Amino acid sequence: MTTHANDILVLAATGKTGRRLVPRLRAAGETVRAASRSGELRFDWTRPDTWRAAVTGASAVYLVAPDDPTPVHDFVKQAVEAGVGRFAVLSGRGMEHVQSGFGEGMAAAEDAVRGSGAEWTILRANNFNQNFDEDLWHEPLRSGRLALPIGAVPEPFVDVEDVAEVAAAVLTRDGHAGRVYELSGPRGLTFAEAVETIARAAGRAVAYEELTPEAYRAELLAAGYPEVAADALNTLFALHRAGHTAEPVDGVRRVLGRDPLAFETYVARAAEAGAWS
Repeated sequence: MTTHANDILVLAATGKTGRRLVPRLRAAGETVRAASRSGELRFDWTRPDTWRAAVTGASAVYLVAPDDPTPVHDFVKQAVEAGVGRFAVLSGRGMEHVQSGFGEGMAAAEDAVRGSGAEWTILRANNFNQNFDEDLWHEPLRSGRLALPIGAVPEPFVDVEDVAEVAAAVLTRDGHAGRVYELSGPRGLTFAEAVETIARAAGRAVAYEELTPEAYRAELLAAGYPEVAADALNTLFALHRAGHTAEPVDGVRRVLGRDPLAFETYVARAAEAGAWS
């Protein structure tokens, strides 16, 4: 692919946010390097020999870190040495409260860009709306039962389209350097309320069931999840149960000047597209 001195490198370009960010940037006239293990530009965190071609000549990077924090600092250092002057980092809300076992790659990415000497902006997002129709909770919902260890703690789910639009803004406009934007939807719902909203829109019965962390881990292992992934998800839900991510925040409005997409609007669109039928 042809490269330019002001390209924007998008990591995880085939992922939830990346595959929405790339066309947004291109529609705005930006030259984008869409990088992933299987995308237009090959990039593999476990293969440092794939990094240099990705970063050389790029002016900005959308950084989605791997779970393993080990390579992140070396990558950021190499990117800055190659001329990258701006990073937008995808992270998670409540990262300052996370214990070991979840989010270590995101924490490393935040730390690496803060010490890089380049401009940086950190995007700490709530759980995505699209977790309900694209992967994590999609099959359980289609099978008629979502079971989690969360209780009645609300979650202001954020739409991935909003996250991608915010990322495009901070990558291409000035005024966002050194800022941490927390990104959520407009209001919190319990998972039981979210499932009820989906069931109503899909016109079918879907049950929400509350599990203990131990029972949730056992179900994940029985479903074929590796132990490390089961433990990471349990750590994530422990963070949510503590209430650290329960309140809506104004990051989307601060960057875009508008309210974030309502969960009900997302559900209506996904149901119409047949997500849970």
